[in-house]
Amino acid sequence: MTIGLLGGAFDPPHVGHVALARAAIERFRLERLVVLVVADPGHKGVEAPAEARLALSQAAFDGLAEVRLDEFPRTVDSLRAGAWDDPLFVIGADQFAGFLAWEEPDAVLDLARLGVATRPGYLQERLESVLAHLRRPDRVLFFDIEPMAVSSTEVRERVARGEPVDGLVPSDVADLIAELRLYVR
Repeated sequence: MTIGLLGGAFDPPHVGHVALARAAIERFRLERLVVLVVADPGHKGVEAPAEARLALSQAAFDGLAEVRLDEFPRTVDSLRAGAWDDPLFVIGADQFAGFLAWEEPDAVLDLARLGVATRPGYLQERLESVLAHLRRPDRVLFFDIEPMAVSSTEVRERVARGEPVDGLVPSDVADLIAELRLYVR
């Protein structure tokens, strides 16, 4: 069984995250996708509590993926604790550009293959320079996705200003953000 993993803070999850999940499922014929909502990301702060981000992610990926709370702040620790057999860990090209700064990047590649989503016009040189420093570059698989101009930061800022987030997040996520009064300053 080919299992995909998609991890992140999802603060909040947006339509780009959902599109990435759909593209990975299609491209790699994933039989199962597990979305890992990192409770306390080791690399960045979050605004919404873990349980709220978990609920938002369950709404965003409903019917598409299994959603779990990931108690490990680092990907390598999550992979070591998981019972997955050679999963495909899905990330974007921007994340891959910083992959060498991750905790034990070579160990990550020992435990999982990487499915790296690239968009038209992304600088190949940035990706090639990362590959050149990896012990197992053969474990990195690239696939194209359509670019989407949306970010979690933008969604949080729009909510804080009282602006609509239609088209930036799934409608169920927008409803839940309003219901839980998230990102309101």
